[in-house]
Amino acid sequence: MAAPPSRRRQVPFLVGLVLILAALPVGWFLFLRETPAPLPPPPPPRAAVTAAEAKKAVELVLSSFEGTVEVKHGKGEWEPARKDMPLRPTDVVRTGRGSWAVVLNGESVELRMEADTEISVEELSDELSKVLLGSGLATATVRGRPNVRHTFVLKAKGGDAEASTSQGTFTMTNNGKGTVSVGTREGDVKLTGKEGKYVIVRAGQRSIVRPGLGPTEPSPIPSTVFLKMEWPAGKTQRKPEVAVAGRTEPGSRVTVDGVSVPTDEEGNFTVNVALKNGNNKVQVSAVGVGGAREDAQRELTLVEPPPPKKKKPGTIEVDSRIFNESVGAPPP
Repeated sequence: MAAPPSRRRQVPFLVGLVLILAALPVGWFLFLRETPAPLPPPPPPRAAVTAAEAKKAVELVLSSFEGTVEVKHGKGEWEPARKDMPLRPTDVVRTGRGSWAVVLNGESVELRMEADTEISVEELSDELSKVLLGSGLATATVRGRPNVRHTFVLKAKGGDAEASTSQGTFTMTNNGKGTVSVGTREGDVKLTGKEGKYVIVRAGQRSIVRPGLGPTEPSPIPSTVFLKMEWPAGKTQRKPEVAVAGRTEPGSRVTVDGVSVPTDEEGNFTVNVALKNGNNKVQVSAVGVGGAREDAQRELTLVEPPPPKKKKPGTIEVDSRIFNESVGAPPP
């Protein structure tokens, strides 16, 4: 039986309506919606941070100095120091007679070198500064900063002594032969000697490290310095060079006429002093790690023997004894 005509007419209408309703979202998506902004380009890939980069090396700076101060970069030649000269590992700094220098590591470390002192830079980073004291006297001030822990190490050349602190002020002397003295003014300092033995040197204390030994038990820094001299006999001298000897406390720094003189592990020293004609004032000073100082001086007068008389032309010298024997006269 055939469908009624009215139903046959409704089918195309319904199909058309469905198609129109289905086309509405597609038309909106194609013609009416706003075009989205283009996406930003992807960021460049980050390079991996290595441990060496995380521990990036920093520079020491020769901030100020006076007198004769020289710097050697690695195995290069010695050259005059310049203000704000950067110092890197393997660089060496030395001060001359009557000179001084101050080295800075940012706001963390200040190292003051006295006359006749030599240091070399061993290691530098945000967390650690390590300097080698070849000889002489140096004072380090280490300042702590919020959320930053920086350790400063001052190692003595020619021995086992090594002083370290993260906050404090201390002075180290090194005779260049393994005898080292450390005195602390502020904070606590770890002083290490032979076979890793160490003591904590607190403010107002000092300790001494001798060759092949551990550090001595910390004791109060003396307010004076012992100095005993052995001067040449007599004020008048006939030779242009004399030996001056003495003894001081082990680890004290001795200068004779402003020049540093090495001492042995017991504090003994001997030095030859050149004299000029006339009066000579010989000045000896001993300085301890606490800053105490003792001076001694002696005036020595050089009187050289007169030069031999010149012979007159045509003059012949004759031994008087031979002449008297030849003429039969008694000897004089």
